[in-house]
Amino acid sequence: MTTVALAVTDGMLHFEMSLAMEVFGSDLRHVADPWYRLVLCGPRPVRVGRFRLEPEQGLDFLPRAHTVIVPGWADTGLEPPGDLVDAVRAAHRAGARVVSLCTGAYVLAAAGLLDGLRATTHWAHADDLATRHPRVTVDPDVLYVDNGTVLTSAGKAAAMDLCLHLVRLDHGSAVANTLARRLVVPPHREGGQAQFVTTPLPPPDNHPLAGLFPWALERLDQPLTVEDLARHAGMSSRHLTRHFRAVTGTTPLQWLHTQRLGRAQALLETTDDTVDSIASATGMGTATTLRRHFQRTVGVPPDTYRRTFRTRTTPRLAG
Repeated sequence: MTTVALAVTDGMLHFEMSLAMEVFGSDLRHVADPWYRLVLCGPRPVRVGRFRLEPEQGLDFLPRAHTVIVPGWADTGLEPPGDLVDAVRAAHRAGARVVSLCTGAYVLAAAGLLDGLRATTHWAHADDLATRHPRVTVDPDVLYVDNGTVLTSAGKAAAMDLCLHLVRLDHGSAVANTLARRLVVPPHREGGQAQFVTTPLPPPDNHPLAGLFPWALERLDQPLTVEDLARHAGMSSRHLTRHFRAVTGTTPLQWLHTQRLGRAQALLETTDDTVDSIASATGMGTATTLRRHFQRTVGVPPDTYRRTFRTRTTPRLAG
């Protein structure tokens, strides 16, 4: 069973903390068994908004957890408590996956975990975080950023996007989708590829790329080029690349590659199609090419992924 440590001290934001408790602290073994073991960790009884919490463990428990979650930090004008910063740093050194929700990124930044990395936080605090921690590349335009063992979310509801992303990483898309239905929220708010790259906020209807994304997603089986995308968007390849970076944080070809891998995952989870057929349907060409890219990105071969995350009958959940 995966242990999730929720690190709390005085001054945390109760909304983000509650989202994490709902996802990881509920008994959802009917969704996936085993589910998570949530441990509330803090230095002492703490005050969170109008609520008083009694932690089950001290902050010294964090290095023993698989995942450590730091909720939003209310007063960003103050430095985070030193004992919390030290415990989060120790957990990361011990191999834990460290996650911040909203302004919890200030704690991770203070611990040095975001140095040299791309990260996000609530848009209203992005400039301040970047100014106080210049070694962090702060991106205010994404829902969350996944750097492997260090993950950060934007503000408020984006905390749920990141929590569902963690479930998707651990249990597969089918389980995350089932949980999202139970919570009456979207399983992911932009495409299906959040497992590999940051998920950008959807561009407005009048954005130059607004019509390009769905057009490209319908043609992943075709050998699309940057020129093809630029032609459909009605702009030069150079301008297309600039818009792509602004919206997605990546290049057009890398975005296409990520979409294809995500589509391959969905087909592996939900169909009995052969790897050859999936390679063709996702524009990977051959099974050999798909296996090579899949292994490099996901860490396991397609067949192993299918055995792990193969969709079974989805349980019907109460609201």
